[in-house]
Amino acid sequence: MPDTAKKNSTVKSIRPVKPLDNIFIKGARVHNLKNVSVEIPRNKLIVVTGVSGSGKSSLTIDTLFAEGQRRYAESLSAYARQFMARMVKPDVDFIKGLCPAIAIEQKVITRTPRSTVGSMTEVYDYLRLLYARAGKTISPVSGREVRKDDVKDVVEAMSKLTIGDKVLILIPFRQHTHRNAQEELNILMQKGFSRLYDGTVLRIEDLLEDAKWKAAKDTYVLIDRLVVKDFDEDDQHRIADSVGTAFYEGEGALQLEVNGTQKLSFSNKFELDGIQFEEPVPNLFSFNNPFGACPTCEGFSQVLGIDSDLVIPDKRLSVYEGGVAPWKGEKLGWWKEQFIKGAKKIDFPIHKPIIDLTKAQYKTLWEGSHGVLGINDFFKEVEQNLYKVQYRVLLSRYRGRTECPDCKGYRLRKEALYVQVGGKHIGELCEMPTKDLVKWFDQLKLSEYDQQVAKRVLIEIHHRLKTLMDVGLGYLTMNRLANSLSGGESQRIQLTRSLGSNLTDSLYILDEPSIGLHSRDTERLIRVLKELRDLGNTVVVVEHDDMMMREADHIIDMGPLASHLGGEVVASGNYDELISNPKSLTGQYLSGALQIEVPKKLRNWNRSIKVEGARQNNLQDLTVEFPLNTLCVVSGVSGSGKTTLVKQILYPGLQKIKGEFADKVGLHKAITGDVDYLSQIEMVDQNPIGKSSRSNPVTYIKAYDEIRDLYAKQPLSKMRGFQPKHFSFNVDGGRCDTCKGEGEQVVEMQFLADVHLTCEVCGGKKFKEEVLEVNYNGKSIYDVLEMSVDESLEFFKAEKDIIQKIKPLSDVGLGYVKLGQSSDTLSGGEAQRVKLASFLGKGKAQGHILFIFDEPTTGLHFHDIKKLLASFNALIEQGHSILVIEHNMDVIKSADWIIDLGPEAGDGGGNLVYAGIPSGLKKVKESYTGRFL
Repeated sequence: MPDTAKKNSTVKSIRPVKPLDNIFIKGARVHNLKNVSVEIPRNKLIVVTGVSGSGKSSLTIDTLFAEGQRRYAESLSAYARQFMARMVKPDVDFIKGLCPAIAIEQKVITRTPRSTVGSMTEVYDYLRLLYARAGKTISPVSGREVRKDDVKDVVEAMSKLTIGDKVLILIPFRQHTHRNAQEELNILMQKGFSRLYDGTVLRIEDLLEDAKWKAAKDTYVLIDRLVVKDFDEDDQHRIADSVGTAFYEGEGALQLEVNGTQKLSFSNKFELDGIQFEEPVPNLFSFNNPFGACPTCEGFSQVLGIDSDLVIPDKRLSVYEGGVAPWKGEKLGWWKEQFIKGAKKIDFPIHKPIIDLTKAQYKTLWEGSHGVLGINDFFKEVEQNLYKVQYRVLLSRYRGRTECPDCKGYRLRKEALYVQVGGKHIGELCEMPTKDLVKWFDQLKLSEYDQQVAKRVLIEIHHRLKTLMDVGLGYLTMNRLANSLSGGESQRIQLTRSLGSNLTDSLYILDEPSIGLHSRDTERLIRVLKELRDLGNTVVVVEHDDMMMREADHIIDMGPLASHLGGEVVASGNYDELISNPKSLTGQYLSGALQIEVPKKLRNWNRSIKVEGARQNNLQDLTVEFPLNTLCVVSGVSGSGKTTLVKQILYPGLQKIKGEFADKVGLHKAITGDVDYLSQIEMVDQNPIGKSSRSNPVTYIKAYDEIRDLYAKQPLSKMRGFQPKHFSFNVDGGRCDTCKGEGEQVVEMQFLADVHLTCEVCGGKKFKEEVLEVNYNGKSIYDVLEMSVDESLEFFKAEKDIIQKIKPLSDVGLGYVKLGQSSDTLSGGEAQRVKLASFLGKGKAQGHILFIFDEPTTGLHFHDIKKLLASFNALIEQGHSILVIEHNMDVIKSADWIIDLGPEAGDGGGNLVYAGIPSGLKKVKESYTGRFL
């Protein structure tokens, strides 16, 4: 921790926080909060917990953070506010003692391919500064350092000579193209110079009289003559003046001739070996700036070129077996034949699978050697024949995004990569995993001058890298794209940035920071949060993790259940007070009074899918078998390769085999096994279920169609000629014409928040009066949409079709959600379970589906995990298979089969630590998962 931080934390501990200083919320009514009043102690680590949908995010993000943001925005001028996101005043009586608020949410915040881990954590900004100030430019020709001399260097060189040495300060005599020698001499006379030198001293006056005089090759203008002695101050001024004049007149170059023999050259230009180099400035190292970005790929690291994955689609084949896709057919097969004939000459193994070739052999295949033509030569010929249509078609088949050939994927122009610190250029540092980068900086030796210059920058870099290590991201490289990170990684990177800025007296609100973290890494994360608290900040964490609750200073439990049955503070106090509170559902699970049971017996399996030779990212040539008709869990520490194996190889690989459109499949040898047994593969993620504000759970699970049919069959509907479409708020007919079925109208208020007004015509009921007059069991269509799932099950008990569609929502634990609740108010976990319900509702008619879940326990309370596991079991009973990437111990212990990757993250991971039943994992020493089980 930097000294300032240490100082701050001691200052904080000296000044105890009075209860009067605490944050006090009175009368919060956002979403489902029922007039909640709660006190949040300052400068403490507070956990807000409760079942999904109980109002945790409404209290923290939508009330506390929204008000903190709004207060900041109100301090700006009306002019500035119109350019900001409109701030809605949360529905709360008042909040007292609120300090500046920062929310770090569970979102991958950037989609741009320009944003990297280095730029998000600000480490790259400090690296740029380090290279601009302490970097040494190395010439690619001679490998020497490029330097520019100034007056001081020349004066120093003179003072080191022996006393009595005779020194001449010379600059080259230059004759410009449109002037003759006499004109040049005249100009020199006018400037005040009187002598030239070509081994002897020549007077310019004499030369002007000789019309035939021509300058020899080594003719110089003599600027000054000196004899070396103990120079006093006046002498030094004179020398400095002469040297300054020489640099100016000699266009940056001068020479000292010592005793008529030794010549010393000096230049104040940044050049060497005949190359003019760029002087290092921070923007030279920025790939987001046209000055620093590689001109070929414009800083994106990729260009449109020949895509090696398209040219060699199946790396398991050898060259002889036709591994190079375009080398086939009567005419183009010649290329393969000539390569095979010449293979002996260049010692190339034509029968070896391409995936097993060494780097040198792979390079030979592309570039050719000793007269044997490679793939690149083939495409050169294709490009020469592009005036023929068949060649244009051929080329288009193999074009794709490839690494930029000029910058080799480093994103910067070549001048930036000539600059080195400690023998490495900035691109090489960005390729190192954080843990190796920390070691490299620890061993970095700089000269005393550079050490002084870079001292402050190095402190900032060290601090941020240490935090990245502490939050368990030591396996990430700085050039990793931000849009390839998981939600949990993205959140912890934002945390690194916030910690790096060393704020004090602030309110940090984190939304489930432990998601995607193995229990081992959660311990480190808690240390980081406590460090943030000890700087004098209030840290509020929305969290379900029992480790986090044990370490918290204060816990607020929301509930008792979800949605309209929640929205109250059930308990508040420390861990022991929560456990002893009989009203708290969380407390009962923590104390063990309620628990998730381990299944009595595990399912046997006889069908499976096998991934062979997985080598993408950090996977070390893995072969893994995934059983079907079971609950199979893939576990391992964060960064061990779980996402790569399942989401980048298995999922797109299976889609490709099924003939569906899929993303690029990661590097592997084969996917085998009972692929034909599966009818489809479904990735059930936490993305929202609908983009429009009119999308809701009842339309997503297709139950609304049945309800509309029921209302269209009522006698009054038949009299008035209403069809099912009249009961839809998505098409004209029965919906209110004024608000188009939204139930409200939005008035834009320029620099104030948009005002949402209930529609005057329909009174917020979304339908026309005559449609609302149609009743079933005394309820209109609007009343049905306002019901919760559980209420509607009771209401429609006579209608079997509707019950069958709605019941799965209740089974996955969403009984509290209103049928017509807008999908943009659902949490990620709720959206995921609505998708799950839509599959449960389809029953057995849909064949055998492999469901892939990525961390389905995100945002789920122990109570909800119990319901989720029950839904999983129901799907397996219907004949489906479930594969889950998960760190939650309750899910892991309930699995039929566990695949544990690791043992560490990044290059220390990517191995199969264990595959088998859960009880066997405890015996594996290398497995971190086994320790926590």
